[in-house]
Amino acid sequence: MTRGGVSGLAAPAIALALLLLGPAGAAQAQKAVPQAVPKAAPQAALPPSSGDPQRDYADCMALARSDPEAGLERAFAWRDLGGGDPARHCVAVALIGLKRYEDAARRLEALAQDIAPENRDLRPTILSQAAQVRHLADQPEQALADQDAAIKLAPSDVELRIDRAVTLATLGRFWDAVDDLNRALDLAPNRSEALVLRASAYRHLKILDLARDDVERALVLAPDDPNALLERGQLRRLAGDRAAARDDWLRVIALAEGTPPAEAARAALARLDVQTE
Repeated sequence: MTRGGVSGLAAPAIALALLLLGPAGAAQAQKAVPQAVPKAAPQAALPPSSGDPQRDYADCMALARSDPEAGLERAFAWRDLGGGDPARHCVAVALIGLKRYEDAARRLEALAQDIAPENRDLRPTILSQAAQVRHLADQPEQALADQDAAIKLAPSDVELRIDRAVTLATLGRFWDAVDDLNRALDLAPNRSEALVLRASAYRHLKILDLARDDVERALVLAPDDPNALLERGQLRRLAGDRAAARDDWLRVIALAEGTPPAEAARAALARLDVQTE
């Protein structure tokens, strides 16, 4: 999936956002699922269920994802009974499932702003989720504001840097995207995803030698990465090597049939065929 014509750059943020809707695809990108969650309210404040506060939180989230309408009702009831931050988070996730993205994003932003003191270390994660939902609402400027706030709280968080680079590229701010990716790679030199994203940014800036260096480094780290192969195909096409570009894109389809990179590869092949006719 692409946004604003930025092939290969916007897709990761959108993929992460979609994972908030449910467990499908979680095995492909576990980083999208928050590993830390707000501490659950005392058992007495919970509606009757398992009797285990953490289990009740998990159950509410599962319902919000599988049946958002029922999940929203349960989350509101839990919130009104004193469910606190976990209930508010569950409300937001249910609203995402109902595609009420702006409402969900506002609630996540409010949660990050006034979260309970014992949960304040989760503010960057929640702001990152809000940014992902802003992308779903096609509001990259608001997503960037959330990411700016998150990075102020956690300036050395590699994931936040990569996500903000995606947003900056979506907005056409490729040099700023490169700056964030430089910082991410300083912190995590072997992040192939960051290398592919920086290669794509350099390609848009027409600095093709640096783009090629980054994508080749990424493929050393992850030889079968469909996104890296997709990007290398673009660079090979620009260099006039259409046969090599075709080989890369065919390999993407073979490795990742049914995924956004494979769809992008098919579209690139179709354009290539038109140009050669």
